[in-house]
Amino acid sequence: MEGKGLRDRAPEFDELGAVLLGVSFDSPEDNAAFAEAFGFPFDLLSDADHDVSERFGARRPPDHQYADWPKRISYLIDPSGTVRRAYEVADVATHPQELLDDLRAEQAAQRT
Repeated sequence: MEGKGLRDRAPEFDELGAVLLGVSFDSPEDNAAFAEAFGFPFDLLSDADHDVSERFGARRPPDHQYADWPKRISYLIDPSGTVRRAYEVADVATHPQELLDDLRAEQAAQRT
C-alpha cells in the first residue's frame, strides 16, 4: 500500500517542508478510520463525487474494471500551487524515495 511507504518516510518529507495529502473516493469517516488504523500522519481527503480525481486525471472510465478506485497518481506541487511533476505509480515500494529525490532536486533548482 502506497500510504505505508509515505507514512514511514513522513519525517523526511517534513524536514523538506513538504505536505503529504492522500485523496480517495471514500467518505471522510472511512478515510479518518483508515488513516487511524494505519497510523498515517497526513490527511486523507474525500473525493466522494470524483470531481478532484476528474480534474487531476486520476479517475478511471466508468466501464473500467476498477472504476470504483482512482488511479494511483502522485503530484509534486510547489508552494505556489504549480504541479511540478506527475507520477503514475507503478512501484509503491520505491515511490517515496522517488518523490524525495525529486523534491530535493526541485528545491535545489529553486535556490539557484
